[in-house]
Amino acid sequence: MTDTSRTPSPVHVIGGGLAGSEAAWALACRGVPVVLHEMRPVRTTEAHTTDRLGELVCSNSLRSDDAETNAVGVLHAELRACGSIVMRAADAHQVPAGGALAVDREGFAAAITAELEAHPAIEIRREEIDGLPDPAWDSVVVATGPLTSPAFAVAIAGLTGEKELAFFDAIAPIVHFDSVDMGKAWMQSRYDKAGPGGTGADYLNCPMTPDEYEAFVDALLAGDKVSFKEWEASTPYFDGCLPVEVMAERGRETLRHGPMKPVGLTDPRNPTVKPHAIVQLRQDNAFGTLWNMVGFQTKLKHGEQARVFRMIPGLENAEFARLGGLHRNTYLESPKLLDATLRLKSQPRLRFAGQITGCEGYVESAAIGHLAGRFAAAERLGRTPVPPPATTAMGALLGHITGGHLAETAEEAASGRPRAFQPMNVNFGLFPPIEAPTRIDGRRLRGAEKTLAKKRALAARARADLAVWNTAEDLG
Repeated sequence: MTDTSRTPSPVHVIGGGLAGSEAAWALACRGVPVVLHEMRPVRTTEAHTTDRLGELVCSNSLRSDDAETNAVGVLHAELRACGSIVMRAADAHQVPAGGALAVDREGFAAAITAELEAHPAIEIRREEIDGLPDPAWDSVVVATGPLTSPAFAVAIAGLTGEKELAFFDAIAPIVHFDSVDMGKAWMQSRYDKAGPGGTGADYLNCPMTPDEYEAFVDALLAGDKVSFKEWEASTPYFDGCLPVEVMAERGRETLRHGPMKPVGLTDPRNPTVKPHAIVQLRQDNAFGTLWNMVGFQTKLKHGEQARVFRMIPGLENAEFARLGGLHRNTYLESPKLLDATLRLKSQPRLRFAGQITGCEGYVESAAIGHLAGRFAAAERLGRTPVPPPATTAMGALLGHITGGHLAETAEEAASGRPRAFQPMNVNFGLFPPIEAPTRIDGRRLRGAEKTLAKKRALAARARADLAVWNTAEDLG
């Protein structure tokens, strides 16, 4: 039995983003006091615009909410089952986005901030931690995220012995709805899919002819771009958030098979002619006045963005509420440095959470923050932390971070260019294999049907295993 006769000493959480907010909430909800340290507004970052906890700095989408055939949707469901503050805020402030769960970013962050400020077990300190945490803090969750302050990043690098802790990420522009030419654009979700709070007509679609597409690609390639500082020149990109012009550099058809793919959409004014390419915009706030250019992260300079993106049919007179940008992210070589419960092997009082661990994505960051909070709470309450099963979305993601990275081959080691640990979104490829049905009603499944059956089996197994772990872990 856990001794509840006295209040445990606080756990310190550094960073008030999604991971830090989730970690603090998980701790406080288990009766463990928390001191949450957030450097904003004392020190700002290149991407944040407010001092709110849980502020979204890139897209406003938490991606697919399909808990049957999408690994991100499975992760959504798991976090909801675990009492996630991030998912509760997302559900309360969702905006239409087809099959995705997108949020009004201001309402979302305001809700998280209000709940954390109101919780009696949470103390929020607005201060920068510019060195290693105070030695007197015997339990610390470091959730400083991809925008870790330079001074703290240097301290972490010194502690871990790592030379490189960074990669580049980019954010997409946001457009005022009333500046879009609806004589050229139209409203439709791919395949008319209606997601949470949606109608099946949740995206703005701007079509391009072959000539318009080719001219647009030329402009992207020729546009004036942000240059790197000398020390940043070798910093890699995260492939899940490539700048649009970097995608164009990889081949002229890359965009047509990525964010500009023209599938599942029909121009109502010209239904018999399939657009060559389509730019989509997704609602970014509850009022529907701001729309995010989907997949259009960019490192073009601001003047170039306005010029190039106004080449898109329907956006000729676009007014931008925010232009895109590039920022440097920070993450650890986690499989080498962290144990199975996210503790730093060389200094176990420090536990890491969120994107700094090498997970990628809002929901993934929240999930790892939640786990870090639960693990720290278990230790504070005299229990042994138990990771979730590898068959769950949270367990699969944790496994990638703490030991699932593919080891380098002998050839790679001999070449002097060892394989680097890369940030990862949750995906079914991280889950242990499963024997899925191959027949339904005596009929053999093939192709897409077989793939969907496997995904449903993985999701069902994850749901069942998460329920068992969640109940047992909270009961202690």
